[in-house]
Amino acid sequence: MNYLELNCKIFPPRFAEIVMAAMSDYGFESFAETDKGFSAYIPEKDFDTGTFEALEIFRNKEIRIKYLIKKIPDQNWNALWESNFEAVQIGNECYIRAPFHPVLPGIRYEIIIEPKMSFGTGHHETTHQMVQLLLEQDVPGKEVLDMGCGTAVLAILAKKMGALKVLAIDNEEWAYNNSMENIERNQTPEIEVLLGDAATIGDRQFDLILANINRNVLLSDIPCYASALRKGGTLMLSGFYEADLSLINQKSGQCKLELDRYVTMNSWCASVYTKE
Repeated sequence: MNYLELNCKIFPPRFAEIVMAAMSDYGFESFAETDKGFSAYIPEKDFDTGTFEALEIFRNKEIRIKYLIKKIPDQNWNALWESNFEAVQIGNECYIRAPFHPVLPGIRYEIIIEPKMSFGTGHHETTHQMVQLLLEQDVPGKEVLDMGCGTAVLAILAKKMGALKVLAIDNEEWAYNNSMENIERNQTPEIEVLLGDAATIGDRQFDLILANINRNVLLSDIPCYASALRKGGTLMLSGFYEADLSLINQKSGQCKLELDRYVTMNSWCASVYTKE
């Protein structure tokens, strides 16, 4: 069976995850991050240009989508898929690898992730920044929420760092299934995974909330995060550009969240807040 590779560029780039979600619903089986967007893969028999471009996402006037199609012979598929994922090492503290990558000695936290259709391999700037900021947190004994968990890489890291309880939530079924697989792979079965959005949090309370999603979802859901955060707790946000930080800060301030610090990488931003 032949596959098609669609090399996609999304403008503005912050909508990439929204486009990916729509493409996964269409039938794309896997995604790989690139410098300017992502590559998406689908069996050739399941793709039709007309029905694809009839998707509602193409009618969104805020988003422009450009893509090039390349046919991938079946015999090269596994090698191509694996070649798209390099292991990510953050000092000697954290090593995020796929099952086919070699083991590295002397790493404090090793996380094995098979990303499939979920962002969260550590390659994208937003995930990389969240991992770095999480490594700086005092996690042992804390109750942690990983909102928009994707591959559950942040939830797994929090548990390995000594979190008392960890809840991971995502609104995509393939992300939920992938999270469950990665949690089992990393021997962290205590992590609870739920399929849903911010409303799924309910009346639960947390000491640390992690949300690596996108600007629009964050702006909508910051009040939910603030409500679920205990006094003195920490909220970490990413998935937006540095140019959007003022909007994120304004919304957070309205919810009595005080900015502690922020970091940037290639114009992407991650910020840390404390509940007053």
